[in-house]
Amino acid sequence: MRPSSTCICKHISPLQTKTRFIILMHPKEYKKEKIGTGRITKLQLENSEIIVGVDFTKNNRVNEILTKENSCSFLLYPGKDNFNLSVRKSSELNSFMGNNPHLFILDGTWSCARKMLKLSKNLQKLKRVSFDNKIESKFIIKQQPAALCLSTIESVYTVLNLLKKGNLEQCETKDFLIPFEKIIEYQLEYILNPNSKHYRPTASKEILPKNTYKKNAERKIQFEPE
Repeated sequence: MRPSSTCICKHISPLQTKTRFIILMHPKEYKKEKIGTGRITKLQLENSEIIVGVDFTKNNRVNEILTKENSCSFLLYPGKDNFNLSVRKSSELNSFMGNNPHLFILDGTWSCARKMLKLSKNLQKLKRVSFDNKIESKFIIKQQPAALCLSTIESVYTVLNLLKKGNLEQCETKDFLIPFEKIIEYQLEYILNPNSKHYRPTASKEILPKNTYKKNAERKIQFEPE
């Protein structure tokens, strides 16, 4: 769905994983066909699928998965009492998640993700997993609200590496982010190229380093649904 000059197909190298990743994509993200990181994540994972919606309470596909795989279904979402993949031992991780976990991921802005969780009664019942973020997002064309915020593909990349550390996955992740990095590279090329119709002369001021985030007054992250 991209021009041939910026096509990323040649950079796609799908991984086979024990974990099944179910990407719950907000309709606003679904419309971003060319640069949505949820779509790139799906392309990079053979054992994955995308389900579009906001309230998944009565979603047939989501409920089908939960009915069949309820004991090994989890929601990746931050919170106080989550199972933190970053601090758990291998034995704890395997005992908690099992051999073939199904991991639901909310793909949207923080406000959209919060709304999706607030409306989806079935997702609220899921056991949650989280991680301690130790990397800075490479999504420099978008300003994140806080340092802990990552794009969907970066979050999955982090999770995969933690599952590998816990011996739950054996896939090679070193090239996992390449398609995402190429997308950013293409975007910056257009923005910074004076000969491009997408050139923004103020881009040097607009594109901020990832150690600069929005102030709390501008945007707050709330992890728990009201």
